[in-house]
Amino acid sequence: MTYRDKARGCLLGLAAGDALGAPAENLPPSEIRRRWGRLTEIEGGGTDDTEYAIFAASLLVRHGHALTSADVAQAYRREIIPRVNGPMRGAGFSELGTVEALRRGLEPPLTGLVHSHGWSDGLAMRAAPYGVFCPGDPAQAARLVEQDGLVSGSGEGILGGRAVAGAVAAAMGGAPVQDVVRAALSVIPADSWTARNVVRACALLPTMGPADEVALVEALHEAVVIRHYPWTDVAPEAVALALAAVLAGDGDVEASVTFGVSLGRDADTIGAIAGAITGAMRGESGVPERWAARIGPVTGKCLPVVAGKHVLDVADELAGGL
Repeated sequence: MTYRDKARGCLLGLAAGDALGAPAENLPPSEIRRRWGRLTEIEGGGTDDTEYAIFAASLLVRHGHALTSADVAQAYRREIIPRVNGPMRGAGFSELGTVEALRRGLEPPLTGLVHSHGWSDGLAMRAAPYGVFCPGDPAQAARLVEQDGLVSGSGEGILGGRAVAGAVAAAMGGAPVQDVVRAALSVIPADSWTARNVVRACALLPTMGPADEVALVEALHEAVVIRHYPWTDVAPEAVALALAAVLAGDGDVEASVTFGVSLGRDADTIGAIAGAITGAMRGESGVPERWAARIGPVTGKCLPVVAGKHVLDVADELAGGL
């Protein structure tokens, strides 16, 4: 399998997971089961997860391994902020806070510290291109994604992005599923909230297995979900659930993504992360054809600058720069 095929599988899997999970976002697992049983078919388009991943990829194509947080901030000011004429539809709290901070003249890392959503999964959802760009090198992928994260997040939000980028880099390098999880943990502190959640969530799989899905879903929620928190875009939660889904599906794209989406909460981001990691493992042909057929160019409803771009073309650009 070529790097190009893995890159295409990664970003196509991300877009498919995002689109599949979109209608289940913020729903509890019980409501997802009531409506769909198991949500397996894409009903509409993706969300800001896919658009921000495309934007992140454009930064790598432009700057490569020399990317800095200053470059990212400049791109926000030049390509995102001038096109924001009203609400950024579907944008996460961390990115909205960043736009406001940049408008006020702040620079990173203050732009990621000034708002109260530093632990958002906004970086984790767009981290996959950094792993694609660093096949087999989780440490470098994590270093690069942190430059992006310093603009919009802090603390656990950045660690979540590092974990996803590291996992995708390992998957791009041909690592098996258990080693992909180990790679995610290798680039974040062992005593971090994110690492503890990943360890707790993934430890449930060998003890329970996927046979009793309802019980497994409940156990995963009990292990990592902050039930009293009013928002679901919490990086330590979404990253842990996505990695558990990859293990539950044994690296298969459809099995991993559909299980991840069944967990509810930030279902589109969980699906996008699981799809990116397993897509990098299995390549373009690993993404179900019926899902791939539903993925078209993004509309730019959140980020007008990426309107009209297709994830497969973006993947080819990333692979061409390796």
